[in-house]
Amino acid sequence: MIEWSKSQIHAFRKTLLDWYDVHGRQLPWRRDHDPYHVWVSEIMLQQTQVNTVIPYYERFMAQFPTVQDLANAPEAKLMKAWEGLGYYSRARNLQRAARQIENEHNGQWPQTAKGLQELAGIGPYTAGAIASIAFNEPVPAVDGNAFRVFARLLEIDLDIVKPQTRLVFERVIGRIMSPERPGDFNQAVMDLGASYMTAKNPDSAHSPVKAFNQAYLDGVEERYPVKSKKPKPVKVAYYGLVIQQDKRFLMQKRPSAGLLANFWTFPLIAEDDVLALSETPELVTDEERLTLLERLVQQELGLAVHVVPMGGKPVKHTFTHRQWLISLLSATVKPDADLSFFPGKWLTSDELEKTALPKVQEKLFTRIYQLGKP
Repeated sequence: MIEWSKSQIHAFRKTLLDWYDVHGRQLPWRRDHDPYHVWVSEIMLQQTQVNTVIPYYERFMAQFPTVQDLANAPEAKLMKAWEGLGYYSRARNLQRAARQIENEHNGQWPQTAKGLQELAGIGPYTAGAIASIAFNEPVPAVDGNAFRVFARLLEIDLDIVKPQTRLVFERVIGRIMSPERPGDFNQAVMDLGASYMTAKNPDSAHSPVKAFNQAYLDGVEERYPVKSKKPKPVKVAYYGLVIQQDKRFLMQKRPSAGLLANFWTFPLIAEDDVLALSETPELVTDEERLTLLERLVQQELGLAVHVVPMGGKPVKHTFTHRQWLISLLSATVKPDADLSFFPGKWLTSDELEKTALPKVQEKLFTRIYQLGKP
């Protein structure tokens, strides 16, 4: 790892901030230094591109203009506002933290990164961003951009996937960052990582900090940051039951814990659970599989169904550690079917439009319309 002298650090700060003052991105959450605006934008930007976030952010602020509005919002309204962004636990943590601010802090924000991390869903990066931008605390905001930028600038050979590496970057960046303008410094690093120092095809030859980019000067930029490969997500096969009557769909509410907690989806049955009903699962035919599925639905959901494959490839949806492969089946139930033991209800198209649906369910609806079987 390269270490800079005090004069190099001062020169880097000036070069970076001079560039940012002229070329920094004009984003809606940068119009002021309100911690609420910084916070919501940073949570939305997790796993989501800036251009995608902007319209969501503006609609969200129109519906929940203050922390108090967010704290008091019905969960269904919040989930609907978040629909399409995915990773819905982020929205739930937003509301939990908003309620902490209102109920435990008398509506006042903690003004340090340490204090901010006591709020739900706020980790070191988000705390650093809020504390530096809103409260001028000289603390780094170390995200993927910061890892990439400083790994290349200083040829830091540590694996950024390892948790302890963050501590090294925080210490190194903390020594370099501007104590007078920490928020602008962190945002300038974000913009640098999103423009000249991107993960792929960087334009370091025209970068404002080219003279400080040791990996570029040494011709080894492609080596940084050092990042070990994550394991591939585990594939899990499901059957999705499309049950329709009188322009209504029978939807199931997911359990209150686990993936897609409390969201509405088609009834989803794990293939492994179906095969577990057979003493010789490796010998089960396709026809026997459907019979076993019908039996399981009767046992677990209290529904007597008849299922028929809808055709087409399984719908794929990838979470962080899992990939769901969902085969759609057309299922019929008796018009007077007893739903007493079924964790769901019939929903009309109008009701579905007003209901927050997870991305995977949107994919399932798209597929059945593609199959011409609305």
